Amino acid sequence: MNTREQQLQAFGRLLDIMDELRSKCPWDKKQTFESLRHLTIEETYELGEAVLNNDLQEIKKELGDVLLHIVFYAKIGSETNDFDIADVANSISEKLIYRHPHIYSDVKVENEEDVKQNWEKLKLKEGKNSVLEGVPKSLPSMVKANRIQDKVAGVGFDWEKPEQVWEKVQEELSELNAEIEKGTTNNIEAEFGDVLFSMINYARFINVNPENALERTNKKFISRFQYLEKAAKKEGKSLHDMSLSEMDVFWNESKKIYK
Repeated sequence: MNTREQQLQAFGRLLDIMDELRSKCPWDKKQTFESLRHLTIEETYELGEAVLNNDLQEIKKELGDVLLHIVFYAKIGSETNDFDIADVANSISEKLIYRHPHIYSDVKVENEEDVKQNWEKLKLKEGKNSVLEGVPKSLPSMVKANRIQDKVAGVGFDWEKPEQVWEKVQEELSELNAEIEKGTTNNIEAEFGDVLFSMINYARFINVNPENALERTNKKFISRFQYLEKAAKKEGKSLHDMSLSEMDVFWNESKKIYK
């Protein structure tokens, strides 16, 4: 691996390249915080996909893309004398030191939960009115639910045992079934949301990331269905003309391959 000096040289090289692109490239000169935003989101999702695929080379490449965006934002900030990359790095460094008093001060912790609770308490001391202020409103709903639950758990608002959470899941399922029998669309949607929220909470208790779990299932389903399509095509059949039992033959074959 590279030495710290080599790492700093590489980062300095990136900063120099960014300076040059910003001054000479028509596309780079034109970019703003707003124009980069959707691209940054896209790069973050691509990094997340590489992580789920455990593709280390792709992770390295996507980390570079995300790092480029960070440097780009900092460069734009420096042009108006609001902040530069040093301010960004120093700001996060100071935050990390402040929020890790068990490392940089004399606070004692026993485990990860103690660390998380201290973290939330410190954020409230920083002037936040709610522990939920740090949850971005634009997050995808499943990710947002997971973060909400994680945040409130950090201040002790949580179940004690996984069994209690599973009982809550069963309770929400019963309430959903009751509303389905009544046929009131708005209430069905509300109760379905409660079921999802409780399932996401249960996932936290059994150490499963719900977003990762669902994406894993998505990828598995896609692979199985595409196998079904290819197998049917090989036999000169169209899925539209096949019965479910005929499709099940290929589907069961795909399940042996994609698990």
